[in-house]
Amino acid sequence: MLRFDGTATPELLRAARRGEIGGVILFPPSGLPQATVRGAIARLQRASREGGNPPLVVATDQEGGDVKRLAEGPPRSSPPELAGAGPDAAQAEGRATGRYLRELGINVDLAPVLDLGLPESFVASRTFGADPASVATLGVAFAEGLEEAGVAATAKHFPGLGRAIANTDLGQSVVERSRRELAPGLEPFRAAVGATVPLVMTSNATYPAYDPERPASLSAVITRLLRSELGFNGVVITDDLLAGGIAGAGYAPAEAAVAAARAGADLLLFARLPAPEALPALVAAQRRGTLDPNALRGSCARNLALRQSLGG
Repeated sequence: MLRFDGTATPELLRAARRGEIGGVILFPPSGLPQATVRGAIARLQRASREGGNPPLVVATDQEGGDVKRLAEGPPRSSPPELAGAGPDAAQAEGRATGRYLRELGINVDLAPVLDLGLPESFVASRTFGADPASVATLGVAFAEGLEEAGVAATAKHFPGLGRAIANTDLGQSVVERSRRELAPGLEPFRAAVGATVPLVMTSNATYPAYDPERPASLSAVITRLLRSELGFNGVVITDDLLAGGIAGAGYAPAEAAVAAARAGADLLLFARLPAPEALPALVAAQRRGTLDPNALRGSCARNLALRQSLGG
């Protein structure tokens, strides 16, 4: 998944037509007309169809509050405000957000945030609060609203950023907490899995209690914890593989792409600068046998099922 600024560039159109990307993440500049965004998305989807490919995942971060890529659209309330309003309000905001995004051609919202809003967390202002049960209820309600409007929800950032002090966008963040201390942060994700939320985004923080070496986006946390323990069968999307949490851990973009694929991620997100070396690195790793063929087939099947369910 590559960055998309609301313009269907020749490079993106070519990649969509050739089937070299699974989707795009929208970061529209301020003031870009909605008609321009809608038209550019339609051109990308048309290019994908012309190449014999399924619809692209077209995603954006429309959380509400601090993170809302389309400032003029819903949700009108932030997650902390929805925590006070209750699950019916959260579901209604999710439904309104989904209708707005769908009208533009956006089929995936990279929301809700299911991290716990603990005092030390750098994402506290983006969360539904610190209580796991409340976060689970509100997050699932928002996700159900999105789904009612035909937009896929994404639970993030697994296994939770509630204990993360350092911002993973800017640098490496190591969460030095025991599994027992981290366990409450899993509960909202467990609820999302039970509610069949179709995507889960992994965190770029490192959790020594789970994996002492790798950030979660590149870690067996995906297969051992998310898939085996929580039972998630949907699409695992990484957080930005060009972010500081990955680069600060010593991974170049091509290395991060291969490591994430080996760890079991299905959709690899490059949300900042282009990463032209990522796809050749994945192809080379597959040819060398570095990537397990059965795991790749599983990722491919999950991605295709998601894309076909989203429509054009």
